[in-house]
Amino acid sequence: MEKTLIADEEFNAVDFTTRNPRGTDFENCQFRNCSFSNVNLTNASFTECEFEACDLSSAKVTNTAFKDVSFRDCKLLGLKFESCNKFLLEFRFEGCQIDYSTFYQLKLPKTTFNRCSLNEADFSNADISGSDFSNCDLRGAVFENANLEKADFRTAENYDIDLEKNRVAKARFSQDGLKGLLSKYNLIIE
Repeated sequence: MEKTLIADEEFNAVDFTTRNPRGTDFENCQFRNCSFSNVNLTNASFTECEFEACDLSSAKVTNTAFKDVSFRDCKLLGLKFESCNKFLLEFRFEGCQIDYSTFYQLKLPKTTFNRCSLNEADFSNADISGSDFSNCDLRGAVFENANLEKADFRTAENYDIDLEKNRVAKARFSQDGLKGLLSKYNLIIE
């Protein structure tokens, strides 16, 4: 099957649910107010692309490549990022809703999650060392056997991280966040 290459294009308010972007290579493209909800993006590739105010909820991202991709003010509910193509995988998220998504076993060091909702996201066995979770809501997010070394959680809230089940050396937390690190001990922190 021959792949289609689309480069240096801007897509505004395009409904990709009526198109078939499966297997398409997008390079240096901008997507604004586009809908990819429930779209099959299998084998698609996004290189140096920007998504702004797009909805990718429940999109199928099997073997989808995201290389140097930024998401701003996007809805990414229930994505299984672990099924993406892992070669050169690199994201930036700002102001996004990434609830119920999974990052299981991914290597995403130094990833930026700024002002994101990551409710019930799964970071089990992931390497997110050096990542920035500034002003993120991590209610119900799962961190188990994850590498959180040097990650910044100082302004994040609602996290519950078991220090014995994760690598946390030099991770940064605020004093206000201590409750989320000690919850398993059933302590009263005042």
